[in-house]
Amino acid sequence: MFSDKENINILTSLLKAHGVKRAVVCPGSRNAAIVHNLNECDGIVCYPVTDERSAGFYALGMILASAEPVAVCVTSGTALLNLAPAVAEAYYQHLPLIVISADRPKAWIGQLDGQTLPQPGAFGHFVIGCVSLPEPHNKEEHWYCNRLVNEALIKMKMKGGGPVHINVPITEPLFSFNTDKLSEERKISYIPSIVDTQIVSRDMITDFFEARSPMVVIGQLPYCNGKGIQLANIEQYAMVIREPLSPFQSNLPFDEVLHKIGANEDYMPDFILYIGGTLVSKRIKKFLRKAENAECWQVTEDGEVHDTFMNLTGIIEADPFDVLTILDNSIKNSCMADDTDAADLLENSPLAFRQRWQEQIDYAVKHMMEYIPRYSEMMAVYQFEMQLGDVDYDYKIHYANSMPVRLGIIYSESDYLYVNRGVNGIEGSLSTAAGFSVVSEDMVFCVIGDLSFFYDQNALWNQNIGGNLRILLLNNNSGGIFKNLKGLSDSPVCKTMVAASHRTSAHGICDENNIGYICAHNEKELQENMCKFMNSGSSRPLLFEVFTDPDEDARVYKEYYNY
Repeated sequence: MFSDKENINILTSLLKAHGVKRAVVCPGSRNAAIVHNLNECDGIVCYPVTDERSAGFYALGMILASAEPVAVCVTSGTALLNLAPAVAEAYYQHLPLIVISADRPKAWIGQLDGQTLPQPGAFGHFVIGCVSLPEPHNKEEHWYCNRLVNEALIKMKMKGGGPVHINVPITEPLFSFNTDKLSEERKISYIPSIVDTQIVSRDMITDFFEARSPMVVIGQLPYCNGKGIQLANIEQYAMVIREPLSPFQSNLPFDEVLHKIGANEDYMPDFILYIGGTLVSKRIKKFLRKAENAECWQVTEDGEVHDTFMNLTGIIEADPFDVLTILDNSIKNSCMADDTDAADLLENSPLAFRQRWQEQIDYAVKHMMEYIPRYSEMMAVYQFEMQLGDVDYDYKIHYANSMPVRLGIIYSESDYLYVNRGVNGIEGSLSTAAGFSVVSEDMVFCVIGDLSFFYDQNALWNQNIGGNLRILLLNNNSGGIFKNLKGLSDSPVCKTMVAASHRTSAHGICDENNIGYICAHNEKELQENMCKFMNSGSSRPLLFEVFTDPDEDARVYKEYYNY
């Protein structure tokens, strides 16, 4: 049996019609009828999460694992506002998150009634669609409600995709469940536009082939869509810069190269094609902002101007993988790709440009393999990544922001790294990995710093997560990255107020939430317990807490780059 609220039934029916299979639901009375309907609906699975702040990121993890839209449903009032960080992350990663908020009738907003605040528009710029559903009393109002839900779910797929907010005002009584079945609602279909390959070829590819030092820069891209896309032909013609946040084999230590070459103009491109989202490396952004005379094209699904390198020539509104395929085919079909005669060896040729970069990359790879860090958080990530090569099971890796992802980029050889780089916040990393683990059949690792972990510890207060979640907690009792910011350590408040120094362990949290726990305080314990961590057959989640000194962590990290 379903609710007797017509707007809730319309919403439920259309969620199923538009292919929504999962919903993260939070407790509350005002949204209870929506939660009831979602649970009753055949084809939609509900996952209860108490903390709304965690629930939003939990849903993002499910989206990343499944490449499908996921709904998160909350009650009225401040519950909605707790989703804001996850909504912002979904907006910048173009993830199809559907926020469903129950609400009080419009007449009672601002009247000092309980749990009331203006909910429509609460997320402002960070959603690509927001609707508030009427409670239909006639055929026309039913049509209007149907249209609004369709509009929201279509906007979720437009311009690269992103989060939408569906607000549902509900009058009392709330808990009448006497509707036998959902109505067959009209679904409005959406067919996205297809990139005009002729325009791409004429405008961008012409500039690409005329360049003498072309560079392709690939930022964060979703893993699921990258299957089958190869870069071999593009790498034969241009210098390709990428981080393991994009789904392509083999990592390139270009950050180390930039540290070594400085502002050497011999490595500066005259053509840049920027594909994908954010880059972790500040060095590459600083370096390419000096390429003032370069042609710079950016591929963006949302069609917005993102002038990251301050030298933008043009934008291409298209799927990044479509453009990579077009470029790959153009190189294969061009005689220029095979032109490797003596002219290519000239100092101003694309081949010479690639060779200069490749020599430095080879040097950086050799350095990375030879440098064995002392006991530190860097050693913990080094050992973790090295042992991944010996495991006999499938896995996925989530890194939290700040120092963990920077260390992961150094040592990740060929794995794709999941990380919340939309707005780079430390909150929600653990919840995202936990949500991912529920959908995935693989082992899911989460490498996370202490501030990020303790901020998001309610991710473990959850009945859904199972034994395929493994957490590597790097605990140096502070925000370790602040030790690497020049000049900040001179401030008397750096340790206590900026880096948030503390003396907290995850042991008690693990005991409370039935999480297995092991730890290390030195190199010997790290080696012994890393093996247990990687190979444990535990049927419950497992956390490995590695305690390090923040000053030593900073010294080892700087030594790596200055070695």
